[in-house]
Amino acid sequence: MPHEVLLTPLLFIHAFCTLAMVGLIWFVQVVHYPLFAGVGSDCFCAYEAWHVRRTTLVVGPLMLGEAATALALAVFVVDGGLPGVLVWGGLGLLAACWLSTAFLQVPLHRRLERGWNEDAGRRLVATNWVRTIAWTARGVIALLLLHEAGGAA
Repeated sequence: MPHEVLLTPLLFIHAFCTLAMVGLIWFVQVVHYPLFAGVGSDCFCAYEAWHVRRTTLVVGPLMLGEAATALALAVFVVDGGLPGVLVWGGLGLLAACWLSTAFLQVPLHRRLERGWNEDAGRRLVATNWVRTIAWTARGVIALLLLHEAGGAA
């Protein structure tokens, strides 16, 4: 099967997953994380556990789909079908999102699982800007890749 037949659906799946994450990360950054401080310490542990479990159900498949399609798009750079700067730049930003999640947000959530901590809550909001900016840039790249593929057809 020629690569071109796969490219268009792959780009749309990739853009869907990426743009869904852009919307989610902005909601989390502007609304959800700042509201943690108002939950109250008496029920915060249960709230945090629910938050982590339910958020994972939504973002897990999107993040995995985005990563799989971003890696698959690298194939089209090799055969000259897509601009390398966009694909590799997008992969670099995706790595920043995953690394930030693993080394900044997850440890802060683990700390919050033990109870509300104002410092951890502030740091969660502050460090989440890394992901918010990186995913926003990825959204722009996903749209540019769609545009590039449409222009090449």
